[in-house]
Amino acid sequence: MGDRDEQGESERWIIVTNDDGVYSPGLRLLYEAVKPLGRAVALAPETPKSSSGLGITLHKPLRITRMNLWGFEIHAINGTPSDIIHVAVNELVRSPSLVVSGVNIGDNTSLQVILSSGTVGAALQASLLGIPSIAFSADVEGPERLAEDRDYAERITLVARAIAKKVLEEGLPQGVDLLNVNFPSRLTSGTRVKIAPPARLRYMEYVEKREDPRGAPYYWLYGRPFPAERDTDVYVVHEEKNICITPIALNMSPRGSYPHEELAPLAWKAQNTLSNIP
Repeated sequence: MGDRDEQGESERWIIVTNDDGVYSPGLRLLYEAVKPLGRAVALAPETPKSSSGLGITLHKPLRITRMNLWGFEIHAINGTPSDIIHVAVNELVRSPSLVVSGVNIGDNTSLQVILSSGTVGAALQASLLGIPSIAFSADVEGPERLAEDRDYAERITLVARAIAKKVLEEGLPQGVDLLNVNFPSRLTSGTRVKIAPPARLRYMEYVEKREDPRGAPYYWLYGRPFPAERDTDVYVVHEEKNICITPIALNMSPRGSYPHEELAPLAWKAQNTLSNIP
């Protein structure tokens, strides 16, 4: 592959990425899922970049290393998932038809997790550039499950392919910028696919203070599961053990009518304060 590939009119280019790194079996699984749908190009971080969100690299150069793993070429990049999207669309694929990210080791449910996730971050970055995108995650504790449980991996592959094919052929619904898809810890023929909004919280965060051998304090941040809100992505995936598709819109404005009147007194007070400064 050259530094930039020309896209034919009848060809559909698909960018495949993740935040778990080039060696994650989830990347291989997702590549195999979308490969029959178009010309797939795999790019991933050299090292895991979990919880990197929309972070980008500004203070060091980015480099691409081409690797051959599992029988196909992967572009390893020493940056974040968001960096990867920028590199991909500027250097490798002129006009991608779709970006798929994952399959992440661990679910990405709730606004709390979605906003920090590197997996969803790559899809969000693609959406900001106007590219349809889908993030895929699985409620598994480690990569071994995706690598060794063939039945589970095959079911994820087929479902991911079906969702990606539908988006490629019909696009996303009006007002939807990306899809966040989460698989439960088990998949059977009876597993349902549901559409649900994100919960607000997945974990309640705590800070534990400790002391090192020299008596200096340090802190561990950790989370405990927050009770699942019914009919949300957390509930569907963890309580019902079903697959959840969560549509996401990038419009972060308040719902309903814009609160001009309600915020006018606040704006007036701020303006008055500024005006009174000599």
